[in-house]
Amino acid sequence: MKPHDNSISRRQVLGGMAAGGMLLGAPALVQARQASAHVVVVGGGFGGATAARYLRRYHPDVQITLIEPAQRFYTCPFSNLYLAGLREWDSLGHGFDGLRKQGIEVVHASAEQLDARGRTVKLSNGSTLRWDKLVLSPGVDMQWNKLQGYDQAAAEHAPHAWKAGAQTQLLKRQLQAMKDGGTFIMTIPENPFRCPPGPYERAAMVAHYFRQHKPKSKILLLDAKTAFSKQALFMQGWKALYGNMIEWVGQVDDGEVVRVDARRREVETAFGQKHRADVLNVIPPQKAGLIAERADVTNASGWVPVHGGSFESSQVQDVFVVGDASIAAPMPKSAFAANTQGKLVAAVIAAQLRGQALPQASFSNTCYSLIGPDYGISVAGVYKAERGRVVEMPDSGGVSPLDADARFRRMEALYGQGWYSAITGDIWGG
Repeated sequence: MKPHDNSISRRQVLGGMAAGGMLLGAPALVQARQASAHVVVVGGGFGGATAARYLRRYHPDVQITLIEPAQRFYTCPFSNLYLAGLREWDSLGHGFDGLRKQGIEVVHASAEQLDARGRTVKLSNGSTLRWDKLVLSPGVDMQWNKLQGYDQAAAEHAPHAWKAGAQTQLLKRQLQAMKDGGTFIMTIPENPFRCPPGPYERAAMVAHYFRQHKPKSKILLLDAKTAFSKQALFMQGWKALYGNMIEWVGQVDDGEVVRVDARRREVETAFGQKHRADVLNVIPPQKAGLIAERADVTNASGWVPVHGGSFESSQVQDVFVVGDASIAAPMPKSAFAANTQGKLVAAVIAAQLRGQALPQASFSNTCYSLIGPDYGISVAGVYKAERGRVVEMPDSGGVSPLDADARFRRMEALYGQGWYSAITGDIWGG
C-alpha cells in the first residue's frame, strides 16, 4: 500500500513520536491524550496488528487498544513447513511486546459483544471499551455442518488445521503416527476460503515428510473446484519431486466431498463414492470470524462487504474490516493482503481523525508456496480501488514461469523465507 496523502509528513510523524515520549512526564499532556480519539482493533493477526502499528506511526497521538486473546500469535503461513519438519513450532509464534513498545495497549481477551450504535465492545474479561473508530480483523471461522457430518467435535478426529494452533499440532501427530503405506486424504472446499494456494502447498509439504519417513504412502486431494491457484506450477513440482505420490481429483471427476464420517476417517463424494483415509484432513467451508457477525457487518455470504477505497464496512459507519473476513476479491484471502489492507486502514483513520483527504488506495500481494525445501513458486498481483471496489490493475502481477531451472526455484524458496521474516518483523517486531 502506498498512501498518497502527503499531508502526513515524516517530520510530523517523528515530531508526534517525540511528543508522545514527553507524555510520561507531563500530566496535562497525559490528560489531553486520554481525551483523544480511541481506536479499538479486534484481532492481533496480520491485518489487525498491522493496522495498530501503522496507525501509531501515522497518528502518534491517538489512543489505540488491540484486543487479542492469544499471548502469542501463531501464523498459518509457514505452518505447512512445520508439518513437513522444516520449521519448529515456536518459530511460528509472535508476541506483542513490540507493539506495546509503540505505545499500543494490548489486552489479551476476546471480543464477545459489539454495539455499533453505542460504540462499545464487551470483552471476555468483563470490561467494556468505548471506541471512536473500530477495526475488525477476526480472520475466519469454520462453517460447521455445512459439510454433512463435520462439526467441531469431528475436527478432533479429522482436523482442519486451518487456524494455526492445536489443530495444526494434532494433524502433525497423526501424520507421525500413520503407518508407512497409508493414505492421507485432504478435502478442499469451493472458493472463497483462507489462502487459496494453502491446501496445495500442504500436499507438497506432507509429501516431503512422507518421502523422508513414509515413502510408500499416498496423498489424495478431493477438491470441490475444477481448477486452483498456480495449478500448472504445483502439478509440475509435485511430479518432479514426488512422482505419483500426490493425486488430485477435481469437481468434474467427482472430487467434491458432501459427507464426512470423522471417526471412521471416511468421506463420501457427490456421486456416492467413498474414500477411507489413515489420516483425514478436512478443510471445510469458511466465513468471517464470529465477532463480525455480531457486529452486523456480514452479509448473506457470511463475509463482510467493504468500500474498496477505505475498507470501511458497507453496512456500519466507522467500522473497518481487514484481512480474510472482508470481501475484497480479486485480492486473495492471504497474509500479505491483510497486511497491505491494514496499512491502508491506518492511513484512512489517521486522515479522517485529522479532517484530511483520504489517501488513494493501492494494494499489492505476493503468495509464495514451497513445494520442496529448495523449490518455491509464487503469484503476485497489484490492485487499486475503483468506484468503491477493489480491481486488479491491468498488465500487473503474474506467476512464476513453468519449466524454470533449479536455481530459479531455489531463489523463490529463499524469497519466501525472506518474505516471512520481513513481514513478521514489520508487524510484531520490536
